[in-house]
Amino acid sequence: MSAETPAVPGRDEHYLRVIRRNFRAWRGARPFWAGLFVMLGGLPIAYFPYANLQIGHLTLAMSTTAGAGSLIIGVLLMVLGVSLWFQKHVRVFAGVAAILLALVSIPVSNLGGFLIGFLFALVGGAMAVAWAPGVPQQPQQAEESADQQEAAPEGELPAEQDAVDEPNDLSGTSPANGANGRHSAG
Repeated sequence: MSAETPAVPGRDEHYLRVIRRNFRAWRGARPFWAGLFVMLGGLPIAYFPYANLQIGHLTLAMSTTAGAGSLIIGVLLMVLGVSLWFQKHVRVFAGVAAILLALVSIPVSNLGGFLIGFLFALVGGAMAVAWAPGVPQQPQQAEESADQQEAAPEGELPAEQDAVDEPNDLSGTSPANGANGRHSAG
């Protein structure tokens, strides 16, 4: 192998570079950051009701009667975060559930983990609901559409885009069938 020979991707690379590239591909195909934020939101919500704060010789116990509820909310948020990573098709359900659990954690768990867990879970749930899978780019279609645009005269659409009987016209009001936007009741 000479200095001019390029490295074959995946074979001649360092294993850490391959692992990093595979992780980036995995992360990009799912709502990774939403799941991470939801999991980070569950940690303070579950932890703070059971924590003891030591100030010198003074112990401040933050235990409340809703400690079990806080633990359940925190664990559910962490499970929702993991499910966002490994089951991306439940992203809307998991996002809405995370938002609702974050709102419930305000009165149950010391203001939602002193607002830290509440904000993380709220932002993560919103990101989960808003996430949409990416569409892979197809470079051949872009080249074909550019050729069609060049072939069409200026000011006119190519013949394929100017067709009236498109299969996606589900309204039934196209000028080709004579409806003109009116529906007959008879």
